[in-house]
Amino acid sequence: MRAEQWTGVVTHHGEGPGWDPGAGRLRIVDLLAGDLLTFDTEADGGGAYERWHLGEVAAAWRPRRSGGVVAAVERGFVLVAEDGTVTPGKELWTDLTVRMNDGACDPAGNFYCGSMAYDTRPGAGSVHRLTPDGATSVVHTGVTISNGLAWAPDGDFAYYVDTPTQTIARITTDPSTGRFSTPEPWVTIDPADGSPDGLTVDAEGGVWVALWGGSAVRRYAADGTLDEVVEVNARQVSACSFGGDGYRRLFITTSRQDLADGDDPAAGAVFTIAPGIAGLAPLPYAG
Repeated sequence: MRAEQWTGVVTHHGEGPGWDPGAGRLRIVDLLAGDLLTFDTEADGGGAYERWHLGEVAAAWRPRRSGGVVAAVERGFVLVAEDGTVTPGKELWTDLTVRMNDGACDPAGNFYCGSMAYDTRPGAGSVHRLTPDGATSVVHTGVTISNGLAWAPDGDFAYYVDTPTQTIARITTDPSTGRFSTPEPWVTIDPADGSPDGLTVDAEGGVWVALWGGSAVRRYAADGTLDEVVEVNARQVSACSFGGDGYRRLFITTSRQDLADGDDPAAGAVFTIAPGIAGLAPLPYAG
């Protein structure tokens, strides 16, 4: 399968695609610009979009049950109202060399986001949890590029990526503290094929993972078997998520990070495909 280009080049470092069911719109982040982009339509061409500035970094977001969204910014979390008004939370650390990167909500409505060092030095990242009452805690440490996180359809476990490990791992979380279990490698990806980045889970339990440097999104069946490859006309494929009517369309973000002008000209665009398998509605933040 081959994805079609859905927008022009709308981001420098596109990440975090997701469908907001309350708004009926696709949202993505332009991570290093600190912006959340919201598109008017899921039809061909991407339509017009709105850009809200959240901070120095806009790393990840999820819809809120009460309306608006929760988002991770450079060193913490913010709440964003339906009109784009940003309510900041506390700064979670003071090290200016570390930033948030990718995250997701669990079935209980907690929002998790992992971090990384700007220079990607090993072990500098960790995973933070924001509970519905606004409390924060560190639930996993010693990671390098904390990336994709998504719960299986039954909610019993999650898939998690620390990119330099070249694996998609399975984890469970402690119901009271949110602490991660030791990640257990589930699928290993050859570096020649790219590096695992953002991921999402479909209604059949399949895992779709973006391959940074691999010009592709792969689907692994629930048993870990590779059973689909979506080609993307950009090398740095960063994340993917289902949306649209019945969650039957896969949206894919790409990045221009560290690319020279004119290199990989479609990088920074959003791509899309209807793969014939439905996704799941995003798990919302309960706060």
